[in-house]
Amino acid sequence: MALTYTPDPSIGQACPDFQLPGTDGKMHTRAEFEGARALLVMFICNHCPYVIAVEDRLVALGRTFGQQSVKIVAISSNDPEQKPADSFENMQKKAYPFPYLHDESQAVAKAFGAVCTPDFFLYDESLKLVYRGRLDDSWKDASLVKSEELKAAIETLLEGREVTREQRPSMGCSIKWKPQNIA
Repeated sequence: MALTYTPDPSIGQACPDFQLPGTDGKMHTRAEFEGARALLVMFICNHCPYVIAVEDRLVALGRTFGQQSVKIVAISSNDPEQKPADSFENMQKKAYPFPYLHDESQAVAKAFGAVCTPDFFLYDESLKLVYRGRLDDSWKDASLVKSEELKAAIETLLEGREVTREQRPSMGCSIKWKPQNIA
């Protein structure tokens, strides 16, 4: 497990386009998430201990904000040759309240600039990046969370206010790149 931190966010950057298969058997595109007041794109996977530790919190986010004109989508881009737990077949065993998409080519992760799992990208209604930071201040133990930074960013956006540019990076396992995608 290689601990990786997300780089400084490129606030205002447009959300890359994508078309990926979901664990629900449907093809999902960015267009279906347009028109929401906020779009949260999360790069996650099945095997990463950082994702496993926050999985219940991600499900809670999905349930809370999925009813409030916030669209949420999770994408797994890991190479299943390196991490078999991240295969599409194993992804299908998850039951998330948001679409869970498979980026087999890893082109979508590259387009977003995703580097780790979890890696969070929050976009406003114009699909401009407003937040790329951590979920909260205690990835390992939910009972120690004092600051729910991603949730606060979503709430701020829904209130029509500007999301703070002071953002702490997310951290997690590095994306497991296929040999041809390492660069």
